[in-house]
Amino acid sequence: MRNSLWFRHVLCLALLCAISAVIPAASFAQISIGIGIHIGPPALPVYVQPACPTPGYLWQPGYWAYGPAGYYWVPGVWIAPPQPGLLWTPGYWGFVGGVYGWHAGYWGPHVGFYGGINYGFGYGGVGFVGGEWRGGVFAYNTAVVNVNRTTVTNVYVNKTVINNTTVVNNHYSFNGQGGVTAQPTAQERMAMNEQHVQPTAEQMSHEHAASQDHANFASENHGVPQHAAYASVNQRERNQQERIGNGVKNGQLTAGQTAHLEHQEANIHREVHNDREANGGHLTAQEHKQVEHQQNKESREIYKDKHDEK
Repeated sequence: MRNSLWFRHVLCLALLCAISAVIPAASFAQISIGIGIHIGPPALPVYVQPACPTPGYLWQPGYWAYGPAGYYWVPGVWIAPPQPGLLWTPGYWGFVGGVYGWHAGYWGPHVGFYGGINYGFGYGGVGFVGGEWRGGVFAYNTAVVNVNRTTVTNVYVNKTVINNTTVVNNHYSFNGQGGVTAQPTAQERMAMNEQHVQPTAEQMSHEHAASQDHANFASENHGVPQHAAYASVNQRERNQQERIGNGVKNGQLTAGQTAHLEHQEANIHREVHNDREANGGHLTAQEHKQVEHQQNKESREIYKDKHDEK
């Protein structure tokens, strides 16, 4: 049955490619479609933005992605840009020709078209008003975004952007009939034709990790993810611990299961600590991959143990 579903997705993708070939460039320039489906994504959840933990990090809004199990939530997160001076244009779902296609996000010198989706926290549907680059240093507009004032000091307050910016005041998660019907502005069209940088390895790792956590699945959370946003990619480790604690509190985990999971978490934390010490406080790409694999395995075990018949 799953093979049949994915076969239909391939057919949808072929249809989207055919449609994109005949749509005028002025409609949706430089669309990057990865998958097309007939069921629209859930509405965007309402959540609180965690404080930016590190100077220079930029906000990547949370979004609904799609995998073999259906839609899953990729939590919003503060992320390091690939280089100073670049801004993030979020990806978005577009509804065209009866199917929903994903338009991937990208880095560039200006923010392009992201479907008119109101992702919040500076992304009100057009452009970005949560901050700006000033001589290689990013300044945060705290009228719009949340930062840790102890570690992030390059801030300013500009409330006029809230009144002078067109904000799509809804929770639609896609562009097209039944959702947001915005079209690119002249500035967005220019930004869409600039040189772009693809999502970083950390961003891709963040999305993959979200796809492995059942708590992010729309079929499980019914459109209301428990962890809608993270302060950083590594915050997943703390959320695993919280899931174990909730399982104990709700009686979903036995003492033996809890001890086993806690032991595995401790081993992961110890390994991360040792690797960081050996590499000047950072993890190599291979170490990131190994930790992600271990956390994915741990996440599956937590889910399995919590849903076992006791």
